[in-house]
Amino acid sequence: MSAREEILSRVRSAKVTPTDHQTRRDYAHTVKLADPVGMFVERVEDYKATVIRTNTAGVAAAVAESLAGAVRVVIPAGFNKDWVPDSIDIVRDEPALSSEELNVVDAVLTIATVGIAVTGTIVLDHTGGQGRRALTLVPDLHVCVLSADQIVGDVPEAVAKLSASVAAGRPLTWVSGPSATVDIELIRVHGVHGPRTLRIVLVESA
Repeated sequence: MSAREEILSRVRSAKVTPTDHQTRRDYAHTVKLADPVGMFVERVEDYKATVIRTNTAGVAAAVAESLAGAVRVVIPAGFNKDWVPDSIDIVRDEPALSSEELNVVDAVLTIATVGIAVTGTIVLDHTGGQGRRALTLVPDLHVCVLSADQIVGDVPEAVAKLSASVAAGRPLTWVSGPSATVDIELIRVHGVHGPRTLRIVLVESA
């Protein structure tokens, strides 16, 4: 018997005992930050994204500012209609839009589930107001409304906060700035794997 056959034989005969135990998260830790919101903004802007800080009363105006120049905008089901500008042409994803149809809209407007201060990341679990993954990956502009109380310090805290989403089998989209990649000549290119532009409306108080 060859080494390959022996290894495959051992794999086939291995007995895997199923378990109902939940994954332990003992490694998780909490990062104490003096100003998590300030750090989040700093890190997001490091990624060349835009952050508009506002209060509850100013969300609609901040959204309108973030969508400046966009006409046809995808609005997923569950997004707060009071935040939607009157000046745009609302595109609904019902029935689901094709990639070709998404490619010709100007922007998508969503909320998020979690923001991470240390990494400047927003995470979507694609529940109400967030739409399916394709909506935030195809249009060239993504405007996202996030509240300050959704911001956690570091990734382990975000993972803990997303545990219900994971248990429900929902997809998670982690966004750290607009889409960008670098080729072999170290030339940075935006918009290859997602939106070229990311703008976050950060709601800090009532």
